[in-house]
Amino acid sequence: MLCPRKVNCLGLTPLFVIFGTISGCGSAAVTTANGSINRNTPAVLNDEASPRSSSKSPDPGKTNHALTTKRETASPAAAESTTLEVPSASTLLADKTFDDLKFDIEPDAPFDRSLLTPEIEALAGRPIRIRGYILPTAQKRGIKQFVLVRDNQECCFGPGAALYDCILIRMQPGKTAEFSIRPVAVTGKFEIQEFKGPDGRHLAIFQMRGEEVK
Repeated sequence: MLCPRKVNCLGLTPLFVIFGTISGCGSAAVTTANGSINRNTPAVLNDEASPRSSSKSPDPGKTNHALTTKRETASPAAAESTTLEVPSASTLLADKTFDDLKFDIEPDAPFDRSLLTPEIEALAGRPIRIRGYILPTAQKRGIKQFVLVRDNQECCFGPGAALYDCILIRMQPGKTAEFSIRPVAVTGKFEIQEFKGPDGRHLAIFQMRGEEVK
């Protein structure tokens, strides 16, 4: 490394740069070897001299903690708003058959509701879907009321027929059915309601409020 004297001997002019701030000015003073001052040199400020360094930036750790606290505070409300109500068993559609409606009774024997099983009683007021045949009628379209029977034989409705082999279907307002010789699936609200003929004998004890027939 060359000493200043040797540098001067070589005819080079060394520069001694002193960095600092001048009050009221955004530039640094550069002092050369001949004593002149150059004020146009951009100022270079270190962290200690910078006035902005006095204001501390937010602590990332504290910021994250605040956000986390906010999320934790809001989480119960969010969980409450997204709580789903589970439908009760009484509102769920149940697929049933005529075998599910069977109970012990002799043909043409007097009916008493105490003969029904607890399983049949539990269906009262529930929506069900059941398959059967439409008892033939003179009307083929726009049917608002019909008898659904276990099979397409004549023994399923009327005198001598088992009361559990038929259901009286009453379609909901605005709903109708079309006659078919093939089995159909009826969806609706199941009811236990006695239906008697002119002679006072039971012709049916099950009814449905039909929603759909297909």
